[in-house]
Amino acid sequence: MDSPERKYDTSRSKEDESPSRAVQRDEQLEYAPGPGLEQFAHLDQKAILRKMDMRLIPMLAILYLLSFLDRGNIGNAKIEGLQEDLNMTPDQYNWCLTVFFFTYAAFEVPSNLLLKKLRPSRWLPTIMVAWGLVMALMGIVRGYSGLLAARIFLGVTEAGLFPGVAYYLTMWYTRGELQLRQAMFFSAASIAGAFSGLLAFAIAKMDGTAGLEGWRWIFILEGIATVVVALGAYFLLYDFPETATFLTEEERAFVVFRLKYQGLADKKRKENEGVEEGVVSGRQGHMVAEADEFKWLYVRQAFLDWQIWVNIFVYWGIVCPLYGISLFLPTIIRELGYTASTAQLMTVPIYITAAILAVIFAYISDKVGKRSPFIIGFLFMMIVGFSMCISSTNPKVVYAGVFLAACAIYPAFPGVISWLSNNLAGSYKRSAGMAIQIGVGNLGGAMSSNFYRARDSPRYTLGHGLELGFISAGIVAAFILLGSYAMINKKRERAMADETSRRYTNEELSVKGDKAVTFRYMY
Repeated sequence: MDSPERKYDTSRSKEDESPSRAVQRDEQLEYAPGPGLEQFAHLDQKAILRKMDMRLIPMLAILYLLSFLDRGNIGNAKIEGLQEDLNMTPDQYNWCLTVFFFTYAAFEVPSNLLLKKLRPSRWLPTIMVAWGLVMALMGIVRGYSGLLAARIFLGVTEAGLFPGVAYYLTMWYTRGELQLRQAMFFSAASIAGAFSGLLAFAIAKMDGTAGLEGWRWIFILEGIATVVVALGAYFLLYDFPETATFLTEEERAFVVFRLKYQGLADKKRKENEGVEEGVVSGRQGHMVAEADEFKWLYVRQAFLDWQIWVNIFVYWGIVCPLYGISLFLPTIIRELGYTASTAQLMTVPIYITAAILAVIFAYISDKVGKRSPFIIGFLFMMIVGFSMCISSTNPKVVYAGVFLAACAIYPAFPGVISWLSNNLAGSYKRSAGMAIQIGVGNLGGAMSSNFYRARDSPRYTLGHGLELGFISAGIVAAFILLGSYAMINKKRERAMADETSRRYTNEELSVKGDKAVTFRYMY
């Protein structure tokens, strides 16, 4: 008789099974009306999800809060005197913003490929300690060259966190649950924006302490905080569902099973919630198991996948305004005639509201199983916000425009991340694809860090105009994806009706991933 561990081990490869058992299992998965889920019918899926949310999301949110705080606090330091004290020109300051994104983009794909092999509970805290040290050392730079070098190394060390966490969540949650969790941890970026203003306002009062300017203490104290939290993360982060100690053996098996056969799990979940579900990706309405062994083939597939490169334009339409807001919001508000302290505080309600909206709309998006309507709607909302900024000199109108734009940017961002991850099948292809999206996409940050030039203040017509251009390109790309996904899904429906899928074994379909005739794109 099988041991309890063997009984619930749904993640074994076929090489670990006898041929007869493998064939029997394939036939069951291909033809049975509810393959394997019956053995877990007595489990409370919502309770298991709550367990996962409580153990995973708060820690991840804290990590990303510190990450976003540390990359964006240079904007707060600027209005506290950084540029003047280091005798930097406006162009030199913008270069310090720009170089961060070059190394940040370059190191994201290798970091994501290492994440699964080196364990998230070790890899993520290690890179966090590294960037915390860089951040603290940034507080003692003495000139432009020192700050430039520090920002280069900050990009290297921070590169693995956001794409790593975004991919890490796909190893725990199915695609119908993902955006809410992405938003819950990404909303930390909104909170970071609010905290950034509050912390900078408070820390700047230390001006003169130990002979250091107030902006230096912003870097030093926030860097030390990052290192302290990272040390705790070594003990508080979990690796994978298979080894999660907060789940029982049976719950671990259930989580692994539903991830491996996501189409079936999402269909069952929606049926239980009373939501009408269309054809689920997979044979006979079931998802064929995803391939999860590493092959360079999957990395190559990611680099050659058309949808990733089209999605990057949507990503730019969101991330360029995101970095424009995070890096220059205090400056934009100050140039409206407010003091530095008031400008810091006026950023707080913007970020808090944006964080709340991000979670609310992510919940709705997961509930209805749609991504594109929300993303496109928020892109149009950004158009309205930046149009208000570019067309008026009234401080209240400009502030309202920035407020409206931010309240669209922060809900849209987890949506575009989830949209692509939902449409990439295969663990390592998804890992590489998400890193490409975020890595190349974040070159938008390198561009947007030069949009708002000092000589264009206070109206910043060029900056707002460029943001509008990228948002418009994002809308066009989103409609291209929407139309392409719908067309491909219909084509695959016809192929399934002709029983084209019978030409392939489950293993062949697994290797094909999202290119398999059984896979359905989410849009």
